[in-house]
Amino acid sequence: MNLFTTIQQFVPQQKISKAAGRLAASRHPMVKRAFIRSFAKAYDISLDDYERQSLNAYESFNDFFTRELKDDARTIDTRTDGIVSPADGMISQLGQIKKHKLLQAKGKHYDIGQLLADNKDGDYFADGSFATVYLAPSNYHRVHMPFAGTLTTTRYVPGTLFSVNNTTAANVPDLFARNERLVCLFDTEYGKAAVVLVGAMIVAGIETVATGKITRTDDIQEANHNMKLEKGDELGRFYLGSTAIVVLPKDAGMAWQDTMAHGTTVQMGQLLGMVNRTK
Repeated sequence: MNLFTTIQQFVPQQKISKAAGRLAASRHPMVKRAFIRSFAKAYDISLDDYERQSLNAYESFNDFFTRELKDDARTIDTRTDGIVSPADGMISQLGQIKKHKLLQAKGKHYDIGQLLADNKDGDYFADGSFATVYLAPSNYHRVHMPFAGTLTTTRYVPGTLFSVNNTTAANVPDLFARNERLVCLFDTEYGKAAVVLVGAMIVAGIETVATGKITRTDDIQEANHNMKLEKGDELGRFYLGSTAIVVLPKDAGMAWQDTMAHGTTVQMGQLLGMVNRTK
């Protein structure tokens, strides 16, 4: 590990995130104004794509961070067998799950069963496909459906809160399978599929349309659902930035677009690849 990632092991990750969460949720005029304006300036954030186009229109930093897009700000690719990006961000990695292993960074892999916190689910997705999308602080921070499906299970998995940028991905073994995360499992036309929302340093929370904001616990928490969602529908949001991982079964026969690779910038709804169902 380099110095940056080594330091993260010794700082109180949960306490820092909780403190950041309290400040981010504050509606005190001076607190919210200072945070929102400083953040917008630091990351050169334009509100042209967003419904509320004044910094003064947001009730808290959290409200600003999870700001909603205009209805026509993103185009959802409508091809029936197309899989789209769940978020604005950058492709961290994508490709095939080799037996049970996903690529985290060059030379580093991690286990799909560990990511999903369920070995049976890991066996199901062996030799399937995945796409990891990193959301930078300046990005739109709602996560949308990359496919149509019925949400059947959410599984909260407690864990560490390392940052999830390229530096930590290259230096922290099993990063995405160690960090706090929320696993969302779906029934689709081509089998079971998953979207994993991965927490990170200073991420003050994860929320989905089925669960509301997740309450952190020390144990894995699982809930059953029967919620039908269309491609492009909102699935959840991050309170401060992180990563979304799309996981597809082998039977989907996923073919990723040639233009999609590590470092590619994507927008929510943009085509990532096509399903070629084998049954």
